[in-house]
Amino acid sequence: MTILKKITEYKKLEVAARMQAFPLSVLKQSTLFARDCFSMAKSVAEGSGIIAEHKRRSPSKSVINENILVPEVVKGYEKAGVSAISVLTDTKFFGGSLDDLLVARACVNIPLLRKEFIIDPYQIYEAKAYGADAILLIAACLEAGELQEYSALAKELGMDVLLEIHNEEELKKSLHPTVDLLGVNNRNLKTFEVSLDASKALSKLIPDSYVKVSESGISTIEAIQELKPYGYKGFLIGERFMKTEDPGKSAMEFIKALQ
Repeated sequence: MTILKKITEYKKLEVAARMQAFPLSVLKQSTLFARDCFSMAKSVAEGSGIIAEHKRRSPSKSVINENILVPEVVKGYEKAGVSAISVLTDTKFFGGSLDDLLVARACVNIPLLRKEFIIDPYQIYEAKAYGADAILLIAACLEAGELQEYSALAKELGMDVLLEIHNEEELKKSLHPTVDLLGVNNRNLKTFEVSLDASKALSKLIPDSYVKVSESGISTIEAIQELKPYGYKGFLIGERFMKTEDPGKSAMEFIKALQ
């Protein structure tokens, strides 16, 4: 069983339990549910393009950073000039939580992406109720009809959609007008190898109406400079900053060097 399959199978049980504990009617009463979202697509296209992540651990790397508190991380990122912050909300595999999203929302005034394995519309309502401005949809986890339905729901709730693909086949089922940002994950899901060639090869197939984002394996200025000529405006950096004692400072130095 692949790690992605393992995560999504577990996610079904988790979502069923959460729906029992917090019905949709409860989520819709959240004060954050009524707020106007920041546009992640606009922020990424017009700003530094850096989408910095709050990530404690991962299945492939185990512990990345479990010592630093969410407010310190996200305030540091905002001060550094990142375009958006990706907040991992998966607990079992990544050590995140929806509370991390809630805390981040209380601390910063820039777009927040709920980084999660979304397999049910309930999670989209949840993202809105906990303060997200955008959601991640992973093409490898969802059917074409689900991608269309889920992205339309996110737009209806005022959120942007970052749709993640790994190959041409996934790209073909992802080209919906309700998608704002198209992310190419440079990690091969079968081998776990990372190569920027994935972003380069798929770039010419992505219409210009989408904000292009490159994800995974981006830890150097050189990698970003290599990808910019291919039309990439956004760069999701998952571990480079979190591996340091001061992620905000690390992000600031990186963005200054990029400029």
